[in-house]
Amino acid sequence: MTKPIILTGDRPTGKLHLGHYVGSLKNRVLLQDEDKYNMFVFLADQQALTDHAKESEIIKESIGNVALDYLSVGLDPAKSTIFIQSQIPELAELTMYYMNLVSLARLERNPTVKTEIAQKGFGGSIPTGFLVYPISQAADITAFKANYVPVGNDQKPMIEQTREIARSFNHTYNCDILVEPEGIYPENEAAGRLPGLDGNAKMSNDEDTVRKKVMSMYTDPNHIRVEDPGQIEGNMVFHYLDIFGREEDATTIAEMKEHYQRGGLGDVKTKRYLLEILERELAPIRERRLGYAKDMGEVFRMLEKGSQAAREVAGQTLAEVKEAMGTTH
Repeated sequence: MTKPIILTGDRPTGKLHLGHYVGSLKNRVLLQDEDKYNMFVFLADQQALTDHAKESEIIKESIGNVALDYLSVGLDPAKSTIFIQSQIPELAELTMYYMNLVSLARLERNPTVKTEIAQKGFGGSIPTGFLVYPISQAADITAFKANYVPVGNDQKPMIEQTREIARSFNHTYNCDILVEPEGIYPENEAAGRLPGLDGNAKMSNDEDTVRKKVMSMYTDPNHIRVEDPGQIEGNMVFHYLDIFGREEDATTIAEMKEHYQRGGLGDVKTKRYLLEILERELAPIRERRLGYAKDMGEVFRMLEKGSQAAREVAGQTLAEVKEAMGTTH
């Protein structure tokens, strides 16, 4: 029986941070290790260029860093196909064909695109590549005939647009080549948007850096003295404890919350406990990352091998697409 296919990835614009880890990376490793899926994980360097075209050096440097992050959290090239988007030219060709099936007005109505255009302040100078990146995403997803795509809830319109494109292609060319994917959405959306520890704290930050960030975290401004009752709502230390605490920590965290609310528990003590929790999670990741970083040649060979395997799959889909369109000779 053929395994369902999952496609997921990240834009390489810097080292990945804790929000990436708890919001997506940790779950990818769980899905990978279930051995129920064929998983493709890619570094979306071409998509990153849609709003970083003049910062290509950052993207180039980030490819190695993101690959290290992948390996350090447990993504395994023996279990998942890890590849670089720009090394699969078939994706660009599919994008071109799909452009003929999507109107400009439909792209402009995409809620995710509208929101991101406003956030990035493009005004009237929207890069064409940015406006059409939902079509490029559809090419990425359909090239591998992905059944599932893990994304945040804000990406639901992108999944719907991919489904529309697949449906339109199959209808237009009277075939059933392209798969309409389903999104896998996070149970805890807040985990991917971590505030407090500056949200951009990297998984590779050293212990001292993490300690400094934790000890400066926002808590309850009215909790001035240890004996004062404190609020846990909006208190970033307890927010992080909820996200990073494991099942065996649940009783301790619940007791700390109750103690903090009635008074008598200081912020320093709660922060020290959070440091223990974070270090338990991050120390092995840092150690593995340092190990892989000693041989970047091997890391890039892994990416090259993964890209070759991915290109074979995308090439087969492209051949089927061109045959359906009647453009093969």
